[in-house]
Amino acid sequence: MSAPNAKRQREARKTLDKLFADPVGVWVIHYSCESFYDRPNGFSPRITSIATRKLHSGQTVSFSIHQVAERRRVPPGQIAEEYDVLERQMLDEFFQHISGYRTITFLHWNMRDINYGFAAIEHRYRVLGGDPYVVDDGYKVDLARLFIDLYGVGYTGHPRLETLLQQNSIEALDMLNGAGEAEAFDAGRYVDLHRSTLRKVDVIANLAARAHDRALKTSTSWWQMRGGSVVAFIRWITTNHLILFLIAIVGLILTAAGLAITL
Repeated sequence: MSAPNAKRQREARKTLDKLFADPVGVWVIHYSCESFYDRPNGFSPRITSIATRKLHSGQTVSFSIHQVAERRRVPPGQIAEEYDVLERQMLDEFFQHISGYRTITFLHWNMRDINYGFAAIEHRYRVLGGDPYVVDDGYKVDLARLFIDLYGVGYTGHPRLETLLQQNSIEALDMLNGAGEAEAFDAGRYVDLHRSTLRKVDVIANLAARAHDRALKTSTSWWQMRGGSVVAFIRWITTNHLILFLIAIVGLILTAAGLAITL
């Protein structure tokens, strides 16, 4: 496995430290949707739930199809028939919520494009006749890419989120993988999808905190984390103030010992 790029690693560490320097201004976000594979008609996947979790307190706000249905007195067995109306109301509430916090940074996992991401949620809202509030890219941080920059591309197996949880002994509990979410949607198990979304914002925050504390377990070795080369190792020593201090102390002790022997 190749070592992480030193420059990108430094920038990733700065980004992570900045998030935790002001955690009040950071929300973890994740969402669940209909499968975006095997869609012969090309229509966008319908969204079932979205959750935002405050990084500093863990307080979570969520939006889900089944909760909107309950408020509108739509029986669970009729959600599919009323889906567009329910989804539109859910997204109305979501965009109204985030538009009131325009300087919040959103920490996410792979929510990068029209296939799965902020753009996909915005597109779905437009399809339903809404006018979405668009979060500026400067307020989005992809933890999945940040980890690649920090630890290198081979820092864990695939799928990365699930295997990383296993490496760090974090229980998945209600979390569903991609195939599990698609199956749950087809079966109308919207509550299970909501629970999965809630669990994912929780574990994403957990993983970010461990990485910030330098406690995240990965497949990247100590040697690889420091460049994986003699030159990089020397650079690490010369830029580490504690190591330089210890070398200086050892040097003084050896010098003093040499003088004592001479005398």
